[in-house]
Amino acid sequence: MSRPPNYEFQEWWNKQRENQHELFVDKSENPNPSWLTVEIRSPTADQTVEKERARSARQISWVCLLRFQQIANSFAYLTNGFVSVLRTANRRIADADPPSRRPQSRLYRAIKAFLIFVVALLVFELVAYFKGWHFSPPTVGSTAEVVDFVELVYANWLEIRAKYLAPALQCLTNVCVVLFLIQSLDRIVLVLGCFWIKFRRLKPVAAMEYSGDSENVNVEDYPMVMVQIPMCNEREVYQQSIASVCIQDWPRERMLIQVLDDSDDLDVQVLIKAEVQKWQQRGVRIIYRHRLIRTGYKAGNLKSAMGCDYVKDYEFVAIFDADFQPAPDFLKKTIPYFKGHDDLALVQTRWAFVNKDENLLTRLQNINLSFHFEVEQQVNGVFINFFGFNGTAGVWRIKALEDCGGWLERTTVEDMDIAVRAHLCGWKFIYLNDVKCLCELPESYEAYKKQQYRWHSGPMQLFRLCFMDIIRSKVSSAKKFNLIFLFFLLRKLILPFYSFTLFCIILPLSMFMPEAQLPAWVVCYIPGIMSILNILPAPRSFPFIVPFLLFENTMSVTKFNAMISGLFKFGSSYEWTVTKKLGRSSEADLVAIMENEAEPLLESTSLQRSSSESGLAEITKLELNKKSGKNRRNRLYRKELALACILLSASVRSLLSAQGIHFYFLLFQGVTFLVVGLDLIGEQVS
Repeated sequence: MSRPPNYEFQEWWNKQRENQHELFVDKSENPNPSWLTVEIRSPTADQTVEKERARSARQISWVCLLRFQQIANSFAYLTNGFVSVLRTANRRIADADPPSRRPQSRLYRAIKAFLIFVVALLVFELVAYFKGWHFSPPTVGSTAEVVDFVELVYANWLEIRAKYLAPALQCLTNVCVVLFLIQSLDRIVLVLGCFWIKFRRLKPVAAMEYSGDSENVNVEDYPMVMVQIPMCNEREVYQQSIASVCIQDWPRERMLIQVLDDSDDLDVQVLIKAEVQKWQQRGVRIIYRHRLIRTGYKAGNLKSAMGCDYVKDYEFVAIFDADFQPAPDFLKKTIPYFKGHDDLALVQTRWAFVNKDENLLTRLQNINLSFHFEVEQQVNGVFINFFGFNGTAGVWRIKALEDCGGWLERTTVEDMDIAVRAHLCGWKFIYLNDVKCLCELPESYEAYKKQQYRWHSGPMQLFRLCFMDIIRSKVSSAKKFNLIFLFFLLRKLILPFYSFTLFCIILPLSMFMPEAQLPAWVVCYIPGIMSILNILPAPRSFPFIVPFLLFENTMSVTKFNAMISGLFKFGSSYEWTVTKKLGRSSEADLVAIMENEAEPLLESTSLQRSSSESGLAEITKLELNKKSGKNRRNRLYRKELALACILLSASVRSLLSAQGIHFYFLLFQGVTFLVVGLDLIGEQVS
């Protein structure tokens, strides 16, 4: 619907035009030239057209003013952001630990040498560019005409580059491109399999269902279940994790909860003991275990707990890490799948995240893990009956654990280890995409980096240890191929190798060695398509598709370092660091549920009072210790900063040779490495 004409504005506009015309005519030397005649008023027949023109002029002026204001605001916003980044970078560089305090890793030394080489090449290319040698490159054969030593050196460099370096780089490029295409094909097949599952509505079917009627319950229909909560210094989440397990809708006489505390902090030990005692007084069958000799990390903790004599009375064991908070009906939704399937070892559920929108880092993690659970786990569960156990939010048949040798302490991925051994023994797995268990994502880059390092070094440790076991096993050749090529090599080794080599080494080098070509579709188009496929399970995260692509390439340096460490048994690959948690509450009514679950205590009132007072005193003491402790700080990450300098130097070289898409990719990727290296992504602390 068109806007009605503004006649008042039309009259004002005509008067202004008349005044301007009179002033113009009076001041001119020749007041009556024919070419200065201006028609002030339109004929009566064209009055409507003139009004529309006046209205259009007003609209254009307002649109121009609005655009100028938006440009000014954007410029001010970008300027403030740039100044803020510079101040933060300056402060963190000033507060950084001296290099002598932290030993330099092998990878960092290699990256630093590569940086020196790239900067030297950039200086050399800048000199050649300003001398015009890019238009008429000098040759070694014309040395008689060469009087400049620098020109002679540049001519020799061009010959060495063309004959020796560029062919080797092109060969490595072709290998990485082939690996990239194979991995992309695997990703497309997984997505198509997920679409097929959705289209055909394929999902596991339970042989029975537990009713919600808690009054008419036949206890014999509920198998004996043991629930384990392994934890280590989990001061932020121990309460909510214990509470969420204790309120499970399962007959209490048919369930035993083990709190497996490996904490070396005495304050945390006392607090967890008090929490366990509180639930014991409410009638929950829960026990507290603490090892005197804490070896083997989580695997050693679980192995010690499974060695208890009373374990033989239980048929299933559910495992939850300290930050996981299962819904009250978790056991009712998972245990029925075991009925009638004697060859079923594991029922794995999906993770859901309480803090996925907390910051940019958690949003990007949500994209990655949503694809892992929605696509990888679901497709492998439906078509292969095997996938890697996620270490938590799953229920195991205890007989299957014993049959494959139980928990072993030989790697830092004990969950994947026991899953592979159970699969080789003929056991099957089920993945439930509809059953979700709430948990917490790492909100700081330091915690996320340590987690990813462990997740990518452990599989390589395991691959070395179980390769011959896979070859000698009695499973089919198809299952052996799936384990060796797809599960280990393609998704655990090839992916971090080509991602780091292609985008952090080959691409910058190809800018300084233009004889080696890296096509634009490898740099931009195929990665863009793969990012779109990755983001499909989390469609709300589509605005973050570009940051996701750049951040995944940034994380390739950590994953590559972890893969190499695990494959060649470097000492750092066996380090285990508990992922830092902040204790985000998953359900607003968790406290209300706890209050409703409170029953008359089994012990005396005096015991309850003393326990409560003791817990209050310990909480107060813990708060004082936290306040007096050392404050955490954001860090500087040297490998990421060095790679940022490499990529930005390569972008300058790309700009000189007018390679558009390569320049933009190198620029944005270098800025992403810079942001991550300065720890500007994720949780910000002082």
